[in-house]
Amino acid sequence: MIDGFALMSYAPVIEPFRAANRLSGKTLYEWKHYSPAGREAMASNGISFNVDAAITAMEPTDILFVCAGGNPALFRGAGTLQALRRAARFGTIIGGVSGGPFILARAGLLDDVRCTIHWEHEEAFLETFDRPMLERGLFVIDGDRVTCAGGIAGLDLAAVLIGRDQGAELADKVSDWYIQTEQRQAERPQRHSIIQRYRITHPGLEKVLAAMEANVAEPLQRDALAVTAKVSVRQLERLFKRYVGTSIAAHAQTLKLNLAYKLLVETTGSITEISAASGFASQSHFSRSFAKKFGANPSDLRRYGRT
Repeated sequence: MIDGFALMSYAPVIEPFRAANRLSGKTLYEWKHYSPAGREAMASNGISFNVDAAITAMEPTDILFVCAGGNPALFRGAGTLQALRRAARFGTIIGGVSGGPFILARAGLLDDVRCTIHWEHEEAFLETFDRPMLERGLFVIDGDRVTCAGGIAGLDLAAVLIGRDQGAELADKVSDWYIQTEQRQAERPQRHSIIQRYRITHPGLEKVLAAMEANVAEPLQRDALAVTAKVSVRQLERLFKRYVGTSIAAHAQTLKLNLAYKLLVETTGSITEISAASGFASQSHFSRSFAKKFGANPSDLRRYGRT
């Protein structure tokens, strides 16, 4: 448990195993909690958890989940990373939940491995690592690596693991226990669709918004976006005003600035590198635009925003 982990990511993973014990009438699973230094682990809502030991003193185990949230990119605990590598060498299945995959990747345990991570950490993950094969589903099981996007997706993952170990009947009972009438598949999306997020009904505009989100660093020109929507540029601008509440250019600017914010907080790239990675032609333009939107210069956010 890495300080800053979210209870909503932790509980859906561990509670189904408790339910499996209860519903089967047997002790099928046992668990212990660890933190980097053996001290209390602090959740993102301020609740502290007692742990059994430091991760460096972990007993032999079948599967180890790393629960992290907040800003996992800042975690550099050498002892923890070494303990994870050692556990992997001895055959432990290593899992990462929410921001946990970031720490697994930092330890080199996701090299050439299919994995997922919470969508909030996706841009920073891609900027930091190039060997993990990132997917955008709820969870991924690739050999002895298990990654989960967090939130209630942990319940879907746990049901699969219980079903694999104990059979589908018990997994279904666990799902019913937690009022989960459908076990979502691993490939299901983490976020609402663009239609739901923007409350739009125009299929052409949906394609344009998706294209813009997929090409933030290299924004598409209005003409190209209009061709995608199969409307004129003027018509597309009207659609943006009606459904998005702003212009095409302003929306593209917002996407770039939001990306820059995440990269500033969650990566160690220079401001110049982040400016370019976010699609800005000049650092001065980036700094002015950033300060106007967020009320702080990029350098100030880098200096103080992480705390």
